[in-house]
Amino acid sequence: MTLARDERLALCALLEETGPQAPTLCEGWATLDLAAHLVLRERRPDAAAGIMIGPLAPYTRRVQHMLAQRTPFGDLVTAIRNGPPKLSPLRVAALDERTNLVEFFVHHEDIRRGAPGWAERKLTPALSEALWHHLGNARFFLHRAPVGVEFARDDVDADPGVERVRITVKQRTPVVTVIGSPAELTLWALGRTGAAQVRLDGAAAAVRQLSDRRWRRR
Repeated sequence: MTLARDERLALCALLEETGPQAPTLCEGWATLDLAAHLVLRERRPDAAAGIMIGPLAPYTRRVQHMLAQRTPFGDLVTAIRNGPPKLSPLRVAALDERTNLVEFFVHHEDIRRGAPGWAERKLTPALSEALWHHLGNARFFLHRAPVGVEFARDDVDADPGVERVRITVKQRTPVVTVIGSPAELTLWALGRTGAAQVRLDGAAAAVRQLSDRRWRRR
């Protein structure tokens, strides 16, 4: 069992618990839409490219809508739980961990934190360390940031063995330090800024620039 598999199963259990019409942090998506997105991502390679490539996005949206409308919600959840097709390279545990851990963690939290009265869950040290390791990839999501960005952990007291507590995500002046646990920094990096429990430290003008969500939509 891998961490990615653990998050996959936990996400599926939560989807079954909430049903298809629960809110999520993904703007305009209920849990049905989120489930269709995850199935498309693993089982419709013809449409999955549009998740990252803007000109292909309209086709991706059409396929996702079709999956949501034509596939029973329970079947979507079963497909997510079963994972990618047998011949997919994502069946390899190491690639699954690299590709899916953050995806399933963030979407798990999209559902949890989309509901009123949510509470921060306690993660295992192994999951926290894995998320921290993956935060090195945040530069791909934050390359348009108007200021320099540094991540700093605030959970090291719970694990004194942790040595690396800062990551420079974007080198630019001035710099804003985003402070939080690996889980919260992950959510912030992937645009869940309203739900992520982080603090921004830096010059007031730079913090305002980084807090302005418009640069993420360019």
